[in-house]
Amino acid sequence: MLQIALCDDNIDELSNIVQLINLYKASKNINFDYAVFPNGFELISALEKGKQFNIYCLDIIMPGFTGIDVAREIRSFDKTAPILFFTSSPEFALESYSVRAINYVLKPISKEKLFFTFDEMLEMIKSEEKETAIIVKSNAGIHKILISNLVFAEVIGRNVLYHLRSGKVIECTESFSSVCNNLLKYECIIKPHRSYLVNMQYVDTIESHQITLQTLSSVPVAQGKAKDIKLQYLNYQMDGEK
Repeated sequence: MLQIALCDDNIDELSNIVQLINLYKASKNINFDYAVFPNGFELISALEKGKQFNIYCLDIIMPGFTGIDVAREIRSFDKTAPILFFTSSPEFALESYSVRAINYVLKPISKEKLFFTFDEMLEMIKSEEKETAIIVKSNAGIHKILISNLVFAEVIGRNVLYHLRSGKVIECTESFSSVCNNLLKYECIIKPHRSYLVNMQYVDTIESHQITLQTLSSVPVAQGKAKDIKLQYLNYQMDGEK
């Protein structure tokens, strides 16, 4: 379910935004959750504890820790989630784009302004979701990995390594069984070995004991599993041609 973070130090403004969002949910018949934060410190604290949001709505002018400051911290956890600024002053418009904000709405926030902005934002998210992705958490922060960019994943000790098309490797501490449950839902992913998952989009050759990928990496094939892996790959290719 879509998760939205609302952050504003002005309680009256925050209450108005909450009322408008509830009205938006009801009128559009859309199901999403939101969490309310009276300052940026509490929002960042929630992110540090592992909380994730799909959208961030921030006031810019807040004492001590401005919305721009909060947005910079958010970007250290999440590079892609939409950030929407609600503010009473237009002077920060240019600076808001430095944190890749998607919109900048001047207060007072009216029903018309909020509905129009949320319509645009949710439509953008819907179009992006057509490209399937997973969310993972590493020591560096939270990452969105498009399945089309994932070449293979492997487990080493307690760490799972996601190897991307760009050559980047994202290392996470998580259960490989849960990774398998998550990734094997995608028809392009196979498990040739107990410690590896492979995206068949990047397969170059399949041999008895290994798969060579288009990135020139190689992944082992478990003993006696080559025939089944070749069949899965053949079926995947044939389905793609239909």
